[in-house]
Amino acid sequence: MSQHFHAVVWIDHHQARVFHFNADDAERAVVHPQHAERHIEHKGNSIGSGHPAEDQAFFHSVVEAIGSASAVLIGGPASAKHELFKYIQRHAHQLLPRIAAVETLDHPTDGELVAHARQYFRAADRMAPQRS
Repeated sequence: MSQHFHAVVWIDHHQARVFHFNADDAERAVVHPQHAERHIEHKGNSIGSGHPAEDQAFFHSVVEAIGSASAVLIGGPASAKHELFKYIQRHAHQLLPRIAAVETLDHPTDGELVAHARQYFRAADRMAPQRS
């Protein structure tokens, strides 16, 4: 993968799509968890929240796919985006300063996702202090 400054991650519990991009180019990687999504049923008088445990190997693979991107936008429709951010806080804290935001994003196409991220970073870059 060539070097791009920006990256966007769209994640749910079935996959993560990671794009490294600039104004003209985007490269895509898709990461899948090792185990298929388990269906959790709530039962009366049972212990547990009814949520599957975090897939540490999945999140590790997503962090590897982010690689050396200098500015990263994380998005997704549900809790996986926050679980990834918590994983980064605990296990990949060197990546924390590079996380620009964590946003709720429904189910965009690849093109819509990259366009949204480009627009986000254009606005964010204008707000950042400029170097002389």
